[in-house]
Amino acid sequence: MLLEAAEAANVVRVQLERNAAALATLGAKLRLTPPRAVVTCARGSSDHAATYAKYLIEASTGVLTSSAAPSVSSIYESQGDMRGVLFIAISQSGKSPDLLTATENAKQGGALTVALCNSADSPLMQLVDVPVPLHAGPETSVAATKSYIASLSAIAQLVAHWTDDQALLRALPDTPSLLARAWHCDWSAAAETLRGAVNLFVVARGFGLGIAQEAALKLKETCGLHAEAFSAAEVKHGPMALVREEFPVLMFTQRDDTEAGIQELAAEFAARGARVLIAGSEAAGAVTLPTIAAHPVIEPLLRIQSFYRMAETLARSRGLDPDHPPHLNKVTETV
Repeated sequence: MLLEAAEAANVVRVQLERNAAALATLGAKLRLTPPRAVVTCARGSSDHAATYAKYLIEASTGVLTSSAAPSVSSIYESQGDMRGVLFIAISQSGKSPDLLTATENAKQGGALTVALCNSADSPLMQLVDVPVPLHAGPETSVAATKSYIASLSAIAQLVAHWTDDQALLRALPDTPSLLARAWHCDWSAAAETLRGAVNLFVVARGFGLGIAQEAALKLKETCGLHAEAFSAAEVKHGPMALVREEFPVLMFTQRDDTEAGIQELAAEFAARGARVLIAGSEAAGAVTLPTIAAHPVIEPLLRIQSFYRMAETLARSRGLDPDHPPHLNKVTETV
């Protein structure tokens, strides 16, 4: 896990170069014929990347974006009307039967199908109209790291070309060097705070919500922690009642209109006696984790890169092997 996560900067550098022409072509096509909707399809870490895609696509294009439930196709055998829809399947392996069934149904229903996948020769990549390789290389650790970051960068590059966002297009080439710097951010305060934890919340909003989901999953997988991800808005609807003295909360921010609300929430948690860790901002009573500043669309990639190194350290400090989580396999093929 540690070695593969450290490769993310080089992975993104290669990916941005090799996918530029194909994504520029796809972006031009989407501008010429905008989709009436976007549907994403993924599971696990890839579905957390789909959350990032939802926020980025809807905020940048105004096109309604929704996550498909693969079981609707694979179990209930329902065929939706996908005419004029952009269908984006995201997968590390490209082999899961339910994902393939959902993608096949979307294609037959009239969708323009795109795959973001790390396995260039996978069934998924052979099936879709536009295959987009992640270029992450072999990833043997059960916990996906570099392939997740590669999914985020591919989504950012796709949307930048689709919207012809010049600021984001100029910012993307700096991402590899920023990831390299983010890898060396010292999050030992987080590892120390969470070493004896049992439960915690991971909180973010907007572009950062997908990385909160990803961080919570990694804390479950590698550290044996019951971590739950919430939007900074949704956590107030019930779950906030659990936040009491010494309850740990990990919060992610990016420099956009969501930051102020997360700062306020962090200060409220801290005032209740919670042990609040915040990455990307500051708040009264919270421990600030060092981060690297960038374009707000890119900052979530940097936050999760810093988190991955901390999570690996945390797992080992809790006596666990993050490379061999119990009861898990690298490729999960659901029907």
